[in-house]
Amino acid sequence: MTADREVLQLIQRLTPLTEVLSRIDGEVKPVIPRTLDVTAAVGRTLAVDAAAPWRPAAATALHDGWAVSADETLGAGDYAPMLLARSPSRVEVGQAMPPDTDSVAPYDVVKKTTNGAEALAAINPGEGVLAAGGDCDPAIPLRRTGERLRATDLAAFAAAGLARVTVREPRLRILPLRGSGIINSAARAIAADIERRGGAARIDEAGRGLDIALAAENTDAIIAIGGTGSGRNDTSVHVLGREGRVAVHGIALAPGETAALGFVDTRPVLLLPGRLDAALAVWLVVGRHLLSALAASKHKEEPAETVTLSRKVASAVGLAELVPIRRTPDGGAEPLATRYLPLSSLTRSDGWILVQAESEGFPAGTNVPVRPWP
Repeated sequence: MTADREVLQLIQRLTPLTEVLSRIDGEVKPVIPRTLDVTAAVGRTLAVDAAAPWRPAAATALHDGWAVSADETLGAGDYAPMLLARSPSRVEVGQAMPPDTDSVAPYDVVKKTTNGAEALAAINPGEGVLAAGGDCDPAIPLRRTGERLRATDLAAFAAAGLARVTVREPRLRILPLRGSGIINSAARAIAADIERRGGAARIDEAGRGLDIALAAENTDAIIAIGGTGSGRNDTSVHVLGREGRVAVHGIALAPGETAALGFVDTRPVLLLPGRLDAALAVWLVVGRHLLSALAASKHKEEPAETVTLSRKVASAVGLAELVPIRRTPDGGAEPLATRYLPLSSLTRSDGWILVQAESEGFPAGTNVPVRPWP
């Protein structure tokens, strides 16, 4: 009996979620920056401010029309045309403005006559013109260090002439410790979320030994799924303790209480439970935080939509809880499950909320931030 107890992975204490996240902030170091082509940098986190040369070098037309000096059109109207001092030049989008002009008048606002040209309406100074430096000013970064790059950012970079950017792209290795369908499906969902959030994910062959994965050097962090409990074949925490250091075993987060966090040298290792709901919950709350720390990202929170609860959410004090939420026909939202999240609650829900450990839950009528599933 004593020998059996010695091999059990017993949880001595549920570490508060805030303490786990603080430990990540204190011990996880950002990965080394690398330079990528802008076409491959979507979702990655900038390691250096992205700045572009002064653009345009001179004022240019924003639309087709007549290049004029706005002062010459002052007071012009349909019944009081204003004779222009000189015949205006025709300009097209992107063309540099001629000297002594500051605006682009639409074609129907200027009328050519035998005596010259007349303005039929007043034009405001700068109308239809992109000022020099109006697109890019090298003193003002297009995006700053720590910001995650969107497809729109990269399109603007390319238009400004930037071909490459310096980013942090954490490489995460995902190891399904057992070949079950549930664990494999969790691995795929987490890998897809890592890629969307700027990391590079690699899924190892199911059942590969954790010790082998921990010895690999071409990775910045390891996410292993399964084997965190006290079952007969649960050994992942013991293996991590033998090969490295277990910082936390047992997190005060439901679902996901058996999860563990540790390190091999300075490389973080996150051990997720083998249940789909628990693996996803720990990844969303702890794993994403870990990924942001590796990328040195300033944006750790997923955008949330505020909804009003149509019925209460009850939760135990001392335990943070992830709860799936579904919108109701009357415009409200209702919780679908707590503690254990059935597969049907995951598919029927529109997102999730996090009840903090110090809260007993939320009464009906509370406005709560709902975050989307990966």
